[in-house]
Amino acid sequence: MDLTEVLRTTGAVREFQPEPVPDEVVYRILDTARFAPSGGNRQGWRIVVVKDPGIRAGLRDLYLPGWYEYLAQAGAGLVPWAPVTDGELEADALLGAPGIAAAAAEGPGGFAEHLDAQPVLLVLLADLRALAAVDRGFGRYTFVGGASIYPFAWSVLLAARAEGLGGVITTMATRREDEVRALLHVPEELAVAGLIVLGHPVRQPTRLRRAPVEGFATVDRFDGPAFARP
Repeated sequence: MDLTEVLRTTGAVREFQPEPVPDEVVYRILDTARFAPSGGNRQGWRIVVVKDPGIRAGLRDLYLPGWYEYLAQAGAGLVPWAPVTDGELEADALLGAPGIAAAAAEGPGGFAEHLDAQPVLLVLLADLRALAAVDRGFGRYTFVGGASIYPFAWSVLLAARAEGLGGVITTMATRREDEVRALLHVPEELAVAGLIVLGHPVRQPTRLRRAPVEGFATVDRFDGPAFARP
């Protein structure tokens, strides 16, 4: 498949066929993704391939409260946990999370409620000793260290696509990081960067919606003219 086409059509997949994914395929995916770039080539990522049903169920149970809080904030028109937001509105919105959880318990459930049954669950960890976080100590949210971790996660999704699979990167489990660490016996110097879920997609998205280049690129200054197609 042409690389440009892959980059334009690899979207988040959260609905999978029940067909299992062999360990050999998962290994090949990780073997390809390990060539992702990282600061100083320190490769500060670690992966836990979660197979045990009890651990999978534990991850699901830790995932769900954050998911319902996410839905509550989004339902109030907020970007969930945005570093710059309306704190009072966010607090009010979070009060609706228990109601969302109760309603979900009455239904068939979706991706989150059946997280434990997804074909491949990979817990992505970041070794905090290996990240050149040049924005550490700033008076704002720090994110630069993620540049040494998330390219690997994206490479996992691209390598999965080459295997005929789909997947998604989700960070919701980080809301319960201490409990996830305890569940997986992760030392405290490693952070929970997210979950990567893979499987054979029920349908592969091919028509992704994204802002045009003119919507996010400008010339010379932030308030400069849009960088437009010649």
